[in-house]
Amino acid sequence: MNGKYLEESTPKLGFGFMRLPHAGAGDDAPFDYKQINKMVDYFLDAGYTYFDTAFVYGGSEEAMRETLVRRHPRDRFTIASKLNFNAAISDGKPPAPGSPPPEIPDAAECRRRLVSQFETTLARLGTDYLDFYLLHGLGGPGIELAEKMGGWEYAKELKAQDKIRHLGFSFHGTPEELEGILAAHPETEFVQLQINYLDWEDPEYRAKEQYDICRRYNKPIVVMEPVRGGQLAAENSAFAKFFKELEPDSSVASWALRFVAEKPGLLTILSGMSAYDQVVDNVRTFEGLKPMTDEGRAAIKKSQETIAAIPRVPCTACRYCKDCPAGIPIPAMFDLYNDYLAYNVFNSHMYGFFSRGGKPSDCIGCKNCENECPQRIEIAALMGKIAAIAPK
Repeated sequence: MNGKYLEESTPKLGFGFMRLPHAGAGDDAPFDYKQINKMVDYFLDAGYTYFDTAFVYGGSEEAMRETLVRRHPRDRFTIASKLNFNAAISDGKPPAPGSPPPEIPDAAECRRRLVSQFETTLARLGTDYLDFYLLHGLGGPGIELAEKMGGWEYAKELKAQDKIRHLGFSFHGTPEELEGILAAHPETEFVQLQINYLDWEDPEYRAKEQYDICRRYNKPIVVMEPVRGGQLAAENSAFAKFFKELEPDSSVASWALRFVAEKPGLLTILSGMSAYDQVVDNVRTFEGLKPMTDEGRAAIKKSQETIAAIPRVPCTACRYCKDCPAGIPIPAMFDLYNDYLAYNVFNSHMYGFFSRGGKPSDCIGCKNCENECPQRIEIAALMGKIAAIAPK
């Protein structure tokens, strides 16, 4: 492993290509290539080099080819993409909502699908190698799936062939699972973790514990979701005032980035930027990176407490409501709505993913779900509220 490359080649701001701007309303509208070109150029001119995409980020790899690879010398930037096992097991065909998971094919067919996915990624990107390649979304069932499909062996072969320069994985699981992967796979060169000030000591995400494990194994960390999908960037949120009182001219997002940036051992901090002004603000934050003060830490503490105190829909995701005749994934919609209540930001990207089987606006008001709900939630009325704020 070229340790110096991992430690020094990339400044600590990375450009995530998952939430690109569209030239029109809705996620089905084409990407706004004119704006993306401007964003890419500003990012590169500021001295940053790390660009992140994935096979399953719809159209993202192709957009990176058009706005980055075809417009700039290959040695001016680094590309990270990801091998997704759920896409491989379904052979690129998204399963119908509610359908059982497909069975794992035999070893030869698994290899064919992994090879096909990697070669498709290279073709989409218009490059013959990747600087960073990640096994995507390990944690829970994904750990066993990667093993059974031969993902680690295939990725190691790609590295030996110099088709990828560095091998890592992105992680969504428990600290115990993370330690198990690192103990079993010393070939791991870096790990991508969800780290932000809300999840740092959260009993569900346990981000600090995950960070500490990677440090103990001496693995550089790529940070994802430092502003929690834009939630910690909301300028009109209930917690924004704590930061504005300290620095009126600094964005709320800059505080979330500063919280992460001061931690040692980071390869890069990804920001899924969706507008030119976000690139400008993020670059400004990193160029004048300020250490956290006691006052800043107190503001973050107040922000955490304010978010925790906001009332939410008391859904426990028991899934008694799963047989919705309109196909609405009710618990997932309540997750999005609860986040909206807390942050005043609606995650349209995840809404597009979850609403493929049915949208809140499709609710027919039968109230079968309410008859089954142990929490006695007025689901039909809440579907109307969610439909009113969701993308049309």
